[in-house]
Amino acid sequence: MTRWQGLGGIRAGLFLLVWISCAWFGSWELNPNNATRLFAAIRMVEDRTATIDPFAPLTIDKAQFGDHAYLDKAPGMTLMAMPAVVLTDAVTGDRADRHQPSVFDLGFIEYLRLRTRVAAATGSALLTAIAAVMLFDLALIVTGGVGAGLFAALAYALGTPIWGYSTTLLGHASVAALFVIALAGVARGGRRWLAVAGLALGWAVVVEYQAVLAGSVIGLWALWRHRADPRAIWPFLAAGLVGVLPLFAYNIFAFGTPFRIGYSGVVGFEGMQQGLFGLTVPHVTVLRDILIGPTRGLIWVAPILILAPIGLWQLAETRATRGLALTAAGVALVAPLVNAAYVYWDGGNATGPRHAMPLAGVAALGLAPLWASLRRGWQRASLALLLMASIAINLTIAAAEIFAPPEYRWAWWQAVIQLRFRHGDLRTIPSEWWGWTTWSGLYLWAALVIPLALWLVQRAWRLSPRTRCQI
Repeated sequence: MTRWQGLGGIRAGLFLLVWISCAWFGSWELNPNNATRLFAAIRMVEDRTATIDPFAPLTIDKAQFGDHAYLDKAPGMTLMAMPAVVLTDAVTGDRADRHQPSVFDLGFIEYLRLRTRVAAATGSALLTAIAAVMLFDLALIVTGGVGAGLFAALAYALGTPIWGYSTTLLGHASVAALFVIALAGVARGGRRWLAVAGLALGWAVVVEYQAVLAGSVIGLWALWRHRADPRAIWPFLAAGLVGVLPLFAYNIFAFGTPFRIGYSGVVGFEGMQQGLFGLTVPHVTVLRDILIGPTRGLIWVAPILILAPIGLWQLAETRATRGLALTAAGVALVAPLVNAAYVYWDGGNATGPRHAMPLAGVAALGLAPLWASLRRGWQRASLALLLMASIAINLTIAAAEIFAPPEYRWAWWQAVIQLRFRHGDLRTIPSEWWGWTTWSGLYLWAALVIPLALWLVQRAWRLSPRTRCQI
């Protein structure tokens, strides 16, 4: 008990800091990726059907089978949004069929906006906050440093576009969180934690089909760790099957067969016919653009992650944590390679390389040993300044524009700062629901979270260093 004394408050404070920050801001409800997922959730809740026919003219992202339009994505985020629709309908007494499904019907737009915000807050934002706490714990275990754990968790949740994508119904932030949860579960071991890991990986595939590729790296590590006792892996495998079952249940409900997916009926994106639903082979030039390109480059929207490989290398030097480090590095490598193999690799309207963002949490683990290895004050101060710069960048993205149009070469500066942020074109809870100005909504967020963040730093500073654990 002495070992973990005082950490409960840090966990609770970290959870609140991340969840409030992600839930406070919003994304455009009529973005096709947001809209098509919410349309499917609304129809299943209110009309007991998976078709999105009444809303089909409002989105370019859809599948067509026969005379009906359907969700063309993996169904995980739609299924996660259904409780939000149920709750919001019950509280407001409103339904979609009481509005004209049109961009000119302000009542309909407000109806969509409210459900999009609630679904994001109870979906990706919640998972990101949980994963931040689990990353903190995992980093604390392997480094023994409270500050190192807090640094890695903040870098992942607020220092990358995961923050912005946690305000959407897109699956990237959720998959990133599920990878962190799975990695931590396998690292901790034991039947219960292995079951958590399996469930997380199974659900990640329901959220984004391609998650099976990077997620397999974590699965293979689980099998390797327990190769001497195969029976120990059964909870992992069983929970993974349970996690993926909703995919087959949805397919049966929507299409009458468990083996049809929405991607097979995509309308208007001929590139999806190439390879395996748009996945071919990685291209070096595309990989370069994903990492350092001015339009989608990771370096411009998450500069703190540049240093993560150094920490993962340090983690791999110790035998006890080598498997963890190699697994995290494997996930962080496979995710951008999968992105580089996708026909529509740039993600259309997106800030940063959205298809590669599931790497964020596992890569950020490397920042913990890096922080712990620094002994001089100026070194840690420099690293802290880089983190603050990353958080500032992603604050502007989360508040102003996570869907940067592809025609802007320097997406963050031109589409986020110049086009939106500097003009106060932001989306906050007070400005959208309480009648406040957008700047006032931003200032209120700062007034809430900055004292909380300073308290977390102060608590991490005062807690004595811990002893590194074996995993």
